[in-house]
Amino acid sequence: MLAGVDDTPSDRDRDATRWHGGLDFGLLILRVVLGGTMFAHGLQKLFGAFDGPGIGGFAQALSGPFGYSGNTTLLSWITALSETLGGLLLVLGLFTPLGAAAILGVAANVVYVKWANGFFMGNNGFEYELLIGTVALALLFTGAGRISVDKNTPWRRRPMPFALLGLLLAAAASVVVLVVFR
Repeated sequence: MLAGVDDTPSDRDRDATRWHGGLDFGLLILRVVLGGTMFAHGLQKLFGAFDGPGIGGFAQALSGPFGYSGNTTLLSWITALSETLGGLLLVLGLFTPLGAAAILGVAANVVYVKWANGFFMGNNGFEYELLIGTVALALLFTGAGRISVDKNTPWRRRPMPFALLGLLLAAAASVVVLVVFR
């Protein structure tokens, strides 16, 4: 505690809700672009939208080049719903730790599966998924910002405990998917 600085809980809460212009706008941009991209990506899997494969086509891709062997239709549904709902939550800035954890879990699995291909996309590498996962991880720890539905929630005012919980959730989900479906 600094001399002359009152660090009472009400002061900390007021600081957490203060407008941070560029920061809040930057978080909005990150959320909308990542969330919108993942929402559209999930719709490709769910409904075949935007020339996507649909659940059946994605299940075939999972069993083929991605090497998943068990129950790929269920995994297709889990992945499609994680991307669609996680993306929608990020766009809205609603339950941001949960949305970011869903996206991070999917991205972590894809990075793991593509690891042997190397980094670059030209060799079917994992650079795109690493970028997606990194942005989701950053949003997990920064929170949604004030331009969000989450603006008055505990996880926006103090994101660290919720970020750690989201990180644990994403890691556990990734491990379960790799153990059960590969």
